[in-house]
Amino acid sequence: MVHSVPSRRWPTRHVRRTSVAAAVFALGALAPSLLAQPSRASSATSAPRAPNGFSAERLARVDRFLQQSVDSNRIGGAVALVMRDGQVAYQKSVGWIDRESHRSMTADAMFRIASQSKAITSTAILTLVEEGKIALGDPVSRFIPAYAHTIVASRTDSGRTVGPARRQITIQDLLTHTAGISYGGERWVADQYAAKGLGPAAGNGWYTADKTEPVCETMERLASLPFVAQPGEAFVYGYNTDILGCVVERASGVPLDEFIRTRITGPLGMTDTYFFVPPAKASRLVTLYMNDSTGHIARAPEGSRGQGHYVEGPRRSFSGGAGIVSTARDYARFLQMILNHGEIDGVRILSPRSVDLMTSNQIGTIYGQNGRGFGLGFETVERIGGNGYYSVGSFGWGGAYGSSYMVDPAERMVVVFMINQMPNRSDVAAKFPTLVYQALTDVAPRAGWPTKAASR
Repeated sequence: MVHSVPSRRWPTRHVRRTSVAAAVFALGALAPSLLAQPSRASSATSAPRAPNGFSAERLARVDRFLQQSVDSNRIGGAVALVMRDGQVAYQKSVGWIDRESHRSMTADAMFRIASQSKAITSTAILTLVEEGKIALGDPVSRFIPAYAHTIVASRTDSGRTVGPARRQITIQDLLTHTAGISYGGERWVADQYAAKGLGPAAGNGWYTADKTEPVCETMERLASLPFVAQPGEAFVYGYNTDILGCVVERASGVPLDEFIRTRITGPLGMTDTYFFVPPAKASRLVTLYMNDSTGHIARAPEGSRGQGHYVEGPRRSFSGGAGIVSTARDYARFLQMILNHGEIDGVRILSPRSVDLMTSNQIGTIYGQNGRGFGLGFETVERIGGNGYYSVGSFGWGGAYGSSYMVDPAERMVVVFMINQMPNRSDVAAKFPTLVYQALTDVAPRAGWPTKAASR
């Protein structure tokens, strides 16, 4: 097992509790404009500071960047949230929940998080592993018998060949996306997937909110289709976590939405995280926009390739891989639990060792992204520069609607950026983490470098 940052180097839950730090945080929360201006008592070379090691002057750059992204019509709106040491270090809402009706973005706006759902479903699986109801090495066929004999389609000069899988797919294969299962978009299998109501022909492939059948029925049908790589031999992104959602149902005996609500989101106080939005909260669901060929936004159409059915849908299919709606605050709280090695505010969801497994590279060089790896549900950073400014040992992912997140254990930091834009041709989400790190001036010392105290 490759493990870039051993658990003993992860921070404990140190929330700064001194009265001075609390007063500074309160000032930052209540009067950010004051923090943005140099103090009269400061020297010409000193800069104002916000809580948790961020420069208030440099955080103002983030404000300007986000507002300019809205003003230039590149994004419809966004909510950004940065936590450090368990406290809010930066939070900003810009743009619109719905531009056409002039409803401004709010901190509690609800976003379609698509593949950010995968981390939550992977957590559900590991809770069952910890109870002995599932083992990482279990064949998926133990829970879904249709997966006992699967087939694999390979490209050849003459088109394709189809043959049996050389071994059964395991739970760990699904968690690491090494089962060979795609979203059915490859041209040599696309027609077969379409004929079974799967793949891109079925609303972007991963979308199931409009489906009337339970997810296990869909995943059983998937087992009859050819996959695109042998189990364990390649990283192939696809329906893996949706299959895991069915495994959760079979192993626990309850629907996936109920399991996640009672075992994860409920205990964590994630009160705005659902597969389908309650009608009373529908006004908080952000309108989906899309970039046109010029990079400007337009309102996305209705239907499975646009706004979706997250309010008025049949509420039958719970996509563990892409179906959840959440807020920046809720998702940051989930990530803070992971950063705290599985516990927050006295509520333990996972053991520290399960978190270590989730957040360390489990597939060696198979992932194929230089400087990155993949754990049991998260992409991992294996070297400095492997993913922008993030530290070695950081982990995260994103969603098809444009949202993204990262956890940096070395900096004790959670970064969440929520937008709803598809197709998304803007670079705002990609640039946002860099803007965060340029404002972080109190950083963890790099090995071999002097500390601040030693350099004075």
